Amino acid sequence: MTKKTTILLAMVVLGGLAYFGVAVARHGFSAREKPSRIEQFLARHARKIATPADARQLQNPYAVTPESLAAAREHWVVGCATCHALDGSGNTVLGRNLYPPAPDMRAAYVQTLADGELYYIITNGVRFTGMPAWGGEHTPEQTWQLVTFIRRLPTLSPEELKQMEELATTWSAAGPVHEAGSKAHRH
Repeated sequence: MTKKTTILLAMVVLGGLAYFGVAVARHGFSAREKPSRIEQFLARHARKIATPADARQLQNPYAVTPESLAAAREHWVVGCATCHALDGSGNTVLGRNLYPPAPDMRAAYVQTLADGELYYIITNGVRFTGMPAWGGEHTPEQTWQLVTFIRRLPTLSPEELKQMEELATTWSAAGPVHEAGSKAHRH
């Protein structure tokens, strides 16, 4: 890098930090505000950077069966829909109020991720977002089932959504859920 390029880069970085400092001083550091375009851009790229290149190559080693889809649907309702909504939209009280908000799992920028990237994100979470790491709580098979189910979200049928609504009602009526190992237990 030339000296001129280094100085220019340093000025851009310092300008960005100054902009961030002024924005925080004026508006605070609240999760109530909608993330700026810069923050959205940085969040998407942070996810890319946080996902190792070899994760993109991972392939689902489990067969997709009606039973595995049913298990994934139930797992989604019980563990994921709180933030991501039954339909994957992220339009829930919790999902809308995360910072950044829970993504619409049906959106192109999610659906174009490789299966291995989704697997890695579910397993390891994403820092500085509401996405926890589920690797110690889910078996690899459960995680791959969720990846398969995420692929189905854009094309869920009205019947599948109805099944999920009924399942959600059943689970919420049964009381709080405590997950131990790979089994969910109602209290």
